[in-house]
Amino acid sequence: MSTFKIATGLHMNNKHTEQQKELLNFDRENIWHPYTSMSSPLPSYLVKSAQGVSITLATGEEIIDGMSSWWSVIHGYNHPVLNKALIEQSKDFSHVMFGGLTHEPAITLSQKLIKMTPKTLERVFICDSGSVAVEVAIKMAIQYWVSKDKKCKHKMLTVRNGYHGDTFAAMSVCDPVNGMHQIFEQVLFKNHFAPAPQVKFHQDWYADDQGEKEITALEAMFNEHHHELAAFIIEPIVQGTGGIRIYHPEYLKACHRLCKQYDVLFIADEIATGFGRTGKMFACEWANISPDIMCVGKALTGGYLSLAATLCSTDIANTISNGEAGCFMHGPTFMGNALACAVANASLDLLATNQWQQNVLTIEKYLQEHLSPLINHSRVQDVRILGAIGAVETKQPVNMAKIQKRFVELGVWIRPFGKLIYIMPPFITTRKQLKSLIVAIAAVLNEDECFML
Repeated sequence: MSTFKIATGLHMNNKHTEQQKELLNFDRENIWHPYTSMSSPLPSYLVKSAQGVSITLATGEEIIDGMSSWWSVIHGYNHPVLNKALIEQSKDFSHVMFGGLTHEPAITLSQKLIKMTPKTLERVFICDSGSVAVEVAIKMAIQYWVSKDKKCKHKMLTVRNGYHGDTFAAMSVCDPVNGMHQIFEQVLFKNHFAPAPQVKFHQDWYADDQGEKEITALEAMFNEHHHELAAFIIEPIVQGTGGIRIYHPEYLKACHRLCKQYDVLFIADEIATGFGRTGKMFACEWANISPDIMCVGKALTGGYLSLAATLCSTDIANTISNGEAGCFMHGPTFMGNALACAVANASLDLLATNQWQQNVLTIEKYLQEHLSPLINHSRVQDVRILGAIGAVETKQPVNMAKIQKRFVELGVWIRPFGKLIYIMPPFITTRKQLKSLIVAIAAVLNEDECFML
């Protein structure tokens, strides 16, 4: 190679490096990332591209994604089928207002959702994010009872350690003590909180009457407050950001039964658990229940675009529509976005035709064999696994900046929080890639600096 070519190559590399530094400097000084301080921000890593289960950073490192970009990229990045759906739809139009107009991608998506979700869900409100889907569900429940002339039924009941989003109504049903929103306590809508479910998924529900004791405590809340309860809301089977807590299906069955008994609507927040993550298409299937209202999001578009939906029963939709307002009082600007609906349809078609169930089962078995043994590590409090979910709870909080840097150095992308080091990999993740993720977790558990706050 000539001296000129070498010099030119070095010049270009230096130029790219400088551009990357400028971008990252601007990002650090001006862009507010989620759950991050502006005065002392956690480091961000500049992404160049992503393919399959791998993310390529601008600096050249290729890292295995163990997070599915916050649990949404179930088919992997840059999927040709999803790419094609976006391109084809963009040739016609990307978005039109959903007030007074409709389109085939939204109609098709609604048809698919009604067909695949529990039988009670026959009406679809297409919104634009998970938090908004929860807001919509809560508003539906309250407006339902207003329409039945029972305005006293305006509060929510939920369980501790839950998480339902960062907007105000959603925050009001997140754990008020162990959650992330304590500083807003004085301005949040006041709701009721039952003890968090304690019997784990694989434990004996009937041992020592533990299950019965949990239901007794829960029923006491229903008995005391049912006259003012519009709905009970819960994340089915897995409490996500509240600690990746995986509880017994019998608890979920009891929640549903008590709602029927005390005339309270049942809202299933399937935003994190829906579309196969737990090994069932929807986590409600573990308990064989049909909610009155269900929220879906995250993996709905395969992680391509922000889209969510709130489904409800015909009775709820008709009662609201025939009530005082004569309509449901909500309408996001980007409701029913055609691009998002088109890619969602393609994603749901992939789920209908590929081997996602076998893939999730393979991931679960591998995690059970290779992640579970970390329970014996001196730093580990618990290991929890279900479907394509693996969580290691440590005895002390992690140092986010240092542990994130180490994971990148080890060739993986894992984003812990608090005392949780967890993975929710894309369904196409191979055993080799899972091994890399678990080896990296095992490695950081042995490094003191990753736990020094």
